[in-house]
Formats: sequence, C-alpha cells, structure tokens
Amino acid sequence: MAGFLSNLFNGDRKILKEVETTAYEIDALKDEIRSLSDEELKNKTNEFKARIEKGETLDDLLVEAFAVAREAAYRVIGEFPYVVQLMGGIILHKGDIAEMKTGEGKTLTAILPAYLNALSGKGVHIITVNEYLAQRDAEWMGEIHRFLGLTVGCNLRQLTATQKREVYECDITYTTNSEVGFDYLRDNMVTRVQDRVLRPLNFALIDEVDSILIDESRTPLIISGGARDGAQLYTQSDKFAKKLTEGADFVVDVKSKTAQLTEAGVEKAERSFKINNLYDIDNTSLVHHINNALKANYTMAKDVEYVVQDNQVVIVDQFTGRLMEGREYSDGLHQALSAKENVTIKQESVTLATITYQNFFRLYAKLSGMTGTAKTEEEEFLQIYNMRVLEIPTNRPVVREDASDLIYGTKNAKFEALIQRVQELNEKGQPVLVGTVAVETSEYLSMMMKQRKIRHEVLNAKNHGREAMIIENAGQKGAVTIATNMAGRGTDIKIDDEVKALGGLAVLGSERHESRRIDNQLRGRSGRQGDPGFSQFFVSFEDDLMVRHGSERYEGIFSKFGDVAVENKTITKQIGAAQRRVEGVNFDVRKTLLDYDDVLRQQSEIIYDQRNHILDNEDIHSIILEMFNRVVSDTIASYRDMESKNQAVNVPELIEALKKLSLVDDKVTVEMLNGKSDQEMQSMIVDDAWKKYEAKIADVRDQFTRVEKDLALQMMDRAWIDHIDAMSKLREGIYLRSYAQEKPLQAYVTEGFEMFEEMLGQIARDIVMFCMNVNIEYRQG
Repeated sequence: MAGFLSNLFNGDRKILKEVETTAYEIDALKDEIRSLSDEELKNKTNEFKARIEKGETLDDLLVEAFAVAREAAYRVIGEFPYVVQLMGGIILHKGDIAEMKTGEGKTLTAILPAYLNALSGKGVHIITVNEYLAQRDAEWMGEIHRFLGLTVGCNLRQLTATQKREVYECDITYTTNSEVGFDYLRDNMVTRVQDRVLRPLNFALIDEVDSILIDESRTPLIISGGARDGAQLYTQSDKFAKKLTEGADFVVDVKSKTAQLTEAGVEKAERSFKINNLYDIDNTSLVHHINNALKANYTMAKDVEYVVQDNQVVIVDQFTGRLMEGREYSDGLHQALSAKENVTIKQESVTLATITYQNFFRLYAKLSGMTGTAKTEEEEFLQIYNMRVLEIPTNRPVVREDASDLIYGTKNAKFEALIQRVQELNEKGQPVLVGTVAVETSEYLSMMMKQRKIRHEVLNAKNHGREAMIIENAGQKGAVTIATNMAGRGTDIKIDDEVKALGGLAVLGSERHESRRIDNQLRGRSGRQGDPGFSQFFVSFEDDLMVRHGSERYEGIFSKFGDVAVENKTITKQIGAAQRRVEGVNFDVRKTLLDYDDVLRQQSEIIYDQRNHILDNEDIHSIILEMFNRVVSDTIASYRDMESKNQAVNVPELIEALKKLSLVDDKVTVEMLNGKSDQEMQSMIVDDAWKKYEAKIADVRDQFTRVEKDLALQMMDRAWIDHIDAMSKLREGIYLRSYAQEKPLQAYVTEGFEMFEEMLGQIARDIVMFCMNVNIEYRQG
C-alpha cells in the first residue's frame, strides 16, 4: 500500500491516506461485529435509523454501518470485502469516483455506501449499463440488503407505472441509466400526481461511470409523440382566417402582435368547424390554431418579418436584416405562416421531452461512480460533475505483462500477423480475447479465423444478448473471443489453474482506440486479482487514429521494412500523443455541447417546477389569478413610451389592447386610468376582470377546479413541446452567426431565453383569454 501511495500526486495521496485510516477503523470492528447474532446484526439497521432521527449524520455512522454491511455480506454470500474495497466504498459515499481495476470487486464494494445512504430513507439508485446486470445485482447483492431489513427493487422497462412506483419506493433501486432517465421525463408529462413514479433524486451510484457520464454523456434521452398537429388543421385555420373581416370578425393589436376573434367571429368559427362551443376545453388546440392563423395573416408581413425561400419560411432579423437560417417561430406560428404562404408544412414526429445524461445525473443531490478506467478523464469529471477520481490500490499486485505495440505499415500486414498470433496461442490452449474498435472489424477478423479453421465466438452489438455467456466462457482453455472494446463490461473473465499455468488470458488489440481509457479497459480484461495475463496492441499506419492524427514523418520507415513489425518507443509515444489530442478535442466538444444543453436544462427546470406546482395543488384558482396579473403587467409595460421624457403609458392604446384580450369593456375609460401608477392600474384592471370571471363560474366553482387544472397543463404542455422544437431549430442554425462576427453560444443563450420568456407570456395570455371567453353550459340529466 505504501508503495502505491508514493506514486500518487500529493493531493490524491493525502485523501487516500485519510480514507485508508477510516478503512482500518472499520476493519478493527470486524471481531466485535462478528460476535453479534443474526438478529442483533439485523437490528443494527433500526438502531442506525433511530440515531439519524436524533440528529446523527451518515458520516457519523459510516464506520459502524460499513462494518455491519461487510459482515452481512460474509454471512449472506460468503464474501468479506477487503480493506481496499472498504476504501472504495468510502470514496463512493463521499460523492467521488473510485477507480478499481477489473476483478477487484466493484459490485461488492457498492453495497457499503448503498447500505449507509439507504438508512436516510431518501432512496439510493444503483445505475448499471444494462438490464441483465441490474437484475443480477438486485438478486445477488440485494440479498445482503434484504438480510439487513432494507427493501430492494429492480426497475425494468416492461414494468407498469404502479410497479415502477413500488420499485422506486424501495430503499435501494437497481436500474439502468436509460430507464431512470426516461422515467424522469415521463414523470414531467403526467396529468395526475398519482401517475408519477420517482421520488426526489437523492443518491446515484453509477457502475461503469465513464461509459455513462463520458461516452454516452451527449446521448439525448428523447420521448417523441406522433406527428405534429396535422398540416390539415393549419391549412383549415388559414382558409378560415382569410375569409374574416377585420373589425367585424376579429380585432388586431399591432403593437403586441396579437389578434382576437370578436363574438361574431366566434360564431363564424363554430359554424365553420361544426362545433357547439369554441371555448370548450376540448377545443383549446383549435383556438390556438385560429389565433396563430390570424396573427400570421394580419400582424406579420412577408419580406419584413420573414421571407419565403426554397419553399420555406425564413425569419428576418429585425435588427440586422439578415436571414436567420435554422431559426423557427415557436408555438405553431411558423407552421401558420407556412400555411399562409402555401409552402410545405413539415410533417414530423414531435419531441415531447428531452434531456442528456450529463444534465440528468447532475439533478441528483449526490452522485458517485466506479469504474476500472477514469483517471485519464479526471479533468472532465471534476469540471462537469464535481467528482474527483481516486485510484484504489489492487488487493494483489497486477502481474499482467503489457507488451509494447507491434507497428505495421499496412492493415493487411497487421491483421495477418494478429491472426497468426491468435493461432499460435490457441494451439497451446491459452485463451485469447481480441478487442476491436468497430463491429465491421470484428466480423472481418471472424471471417479470417473461419478461413483458418480457428473456433471462436464473436461478441458485438449484433449479438449482445449472449454477452454474459460468451464472457463467462472467454477464459476457458482454448477459447478465442472477438469482441468490440466495450463488450463484456461489468462481468469478469475468470480463469482456472490450468489456464494460469499457460500464462492466463491473452488480450490482443486490433488497433488503438481514440481514447486511452478504452485501451486500458481492454487490457484490464486480463490479469484480475493477481492472475497472470498478457496484452498487446497491433497497430498500422493505415488505422484511423494514425491517418487522422499521426505524424507523416514515420511513414517512410515502413516503406523500408515492408510487412515486418516494428517496436518503436518513439512511435508508441506518438500514438499516445495523438490519443491525448483527440481526448482534448472530444472534451472540448462535450463541454461546448453542455453549455448549449444548460440553456434548455435551466428552462426545463423552470417549466417542470411550475408544472409540478400545478399538479400538486388540487385547486389552482390562485395560480390562474397570477396569470391574470402577469398578462396585465406585461400589457401595461408594452404600452409604455420609452422614448418620451417621463416614459408614460399610452392609456388610450392600452385600453384598446386590454379590450382585445377581453379583460376590460367600454365601462373602463381613459379618465379612470390617467394619472395612476402601474401598480394601481394593474390592481384596478385585474380586480375588475377577476370579478367577472368568478361571477361567470360561480355556480360551477367546485367542478371548475379540474377544468382550470387541465386547461393550465394543456396550454403549458403544448407550448413547451413547440418551444423544444423551436430551440432545436435555433441550435441547428446558430453556428451561422459566427460568419457575422457573433458568438454563437452567446446568441443562443440570449435568443433562447427571449423565446422562453415569450412562451411563458403566451401561455398566460392563452389561459386568460380562454377564461374570459369560456361559456358555461348547463345540461339536463
């Protein structure tokens, strides 16, 4: 241990020394805890929970709780965590990453912090990369937790909402990264509180953390719906709007770019669309389409706000006059303009909700992870997730031989040499694992092996269903396995004494990956727990990494040597340097994408908070009142003359605008509002409109609470879905701003939040207009 610590950076050495001291404190309790009966050991859980209620923290309980979980593991599955596993567990509890080599027992290590954190009653999620591992660990490690009186669940894709809720109510839940992410998105789409499945996100412990938070970090989780409201409804609404007469059927407020049907217009709409009541809650989508059609036809001018180009509507920047390629108006207005100009209205599936793994996992109160390879990405983990990477010493020294790369001039020469080496090792019975970067390479090598009659298994994305079985047999005498580099993570390749005598598992890499971490993962499949093993990479100057990032000056060497392998430290260093450059570029790309993703993440948190507030309150009458206040406040602000000396409100125009929103009638005069402050005007207008609204619904007040709730959720969801789409379009075209000397990210942030504020204002206006125009019908029976 001392030798291991001396090789670390001072900062890591200090932390690990403290962690080691705590681990030995836990170890010192082993005899005392061993002396407890099963019943006494189980009762420790209730004792710990009672101490938490009295004010003790999880840190206060760590030493005792780890000692209890360690002994329970021994009694239930016959495994007693080593001191190095105790160290790993402490690091995980602290919210950092424990780098533990393959075969060092990461799965068992996880039970220690999982048990401790589950005592709080807030839930622990253990995240794995696939359902096989989630089920395996829930059954295998779950027995330890169940023995100690905790509840354990396994979250699978096929479970119903009720079953999922039960699983998440458990003290410890095993789940995959994708399923818990989708459950979060679905929870923010439900219309009834009882349909939610998740509790607040408390503590996530991620297995293979580098795979999920680095390799898959940019993967967006997307819930898509059917096609957007058909082009037909946009076209019908457009045709209807074009038949109307301004003043008689609708009124326009040019300043706020809104248009509103009059009573005569409402009657025409009901006849035209063959409905009884336009302002029935079932018709909110139709009202929205008609209002957009009015806005498109009567407040927006072609070649001023937009142009038609290549059969599509393109927005014109009102400040610079430039075309804003890729940007679309949100909330269905762009489609309404397309209908107006008779250009193609895109029919596409609609994104209902989306989040990346980077942003989802940062929602947890505490996050930790474990893997065999993360140190090379430490800067990224620290900057993005605030997690340190600490390398845990192995229980036994690693004796695997990592041979120098064999470098060839051509791919053909490399593959021939690789297959020859496989044949040699196979003839003496030593098991071989051949790692490939791509599926096509694995299939090409398989074809070469079949030609030479070498029996082998192939493990890649096309047959991952047999993954566990193939990996289980990969260490047997005479086994040859071809696998993509990531295959088999989370499962150990075990070898027997006969194979150990042959030199252990031989790992041969068919090329270097762009990331050193992935190469290290491949090497780490061999030499577990002090077992013998061997690893070597076969590289050519025709490999993608060398073609794209290698130095051309070494290519001349191979024209002289032909197909003979070269072991050259300088060239090997060059390969390492190329990998570091690629890792740096990839990190920068992920960091930049995160900066963009953060915009939508912040917006989604705001909208989800508002949505949950509506969902959690049976009666949202007061929230509707807030909407009235927002609309009136926004309208007053929009009629302030910012260029005049005293920045006074243009009261006559304000009254006209409020009439179009159905918030005031002819009884409100200029004299009534003149000389009043903004707050006084707002109070007067809102009080008057609110009284009218409450009088209208007075007889059905109790039944109307559900209508208000459904209305708010419908309006919010529709607007949010359209906003996600508009933000996606904005992001796709934002890079073009760099040509105009603008910073794309800055433009995206600014315009994105302008669009968001616009959307929130539109939601409030839609709800207020609906409330002021709703008709209450009394039906017999």
